[in-house]
Amino acid sequence: MPKDEPNLPEGETEVETRDWKAAVLRGLRLRCPSCGEGKLLHSYLKVRHSCDHCGQELFHNRADDGPAYLTILIVGHILGFALHITFVLYRPDPLVLALIMSAVTIGTSLWLLPRMKGLVVAYQWAKRMHGF
Repeated sequence: MPKDEPNLPEGETEVETRDWKAAVLRGLRLRCPSCGEGKLLHSYLKVRHSCDHCGQELFHNRADDGPAYLTILIVGHILGFALHITFVLYRPDPLVLALIMSAVTIGTSLWLLPRMKGLVVAYQWAKRMHGF
């Protein structure tokens, strides 16, 4: 038997693999993980039932708390370093530093959260999780 042929039980067919890197990049752009053309979200964080362009069903997603966790992880690391560097180099008044860092944290989190949701949904689609 040639090495490149999978050893599958009789009656089972090999499932086509999906390129997870391309799907994740599409998800980060808030586009359909399948075609990259249709919009993934129909409001701030609500995933469309299906893609308007290719018809791919998207309601199977189970993102749950994953996008929020990833957003906190990324923003926390970036702002932690920014806070340290800003305080060491410029020594601003503590109230000014707290207000500026709070505004940057809120803005960055609000911008990043839908993109993290797109990433999680696209990864689930690429790995055929939860019925995709």
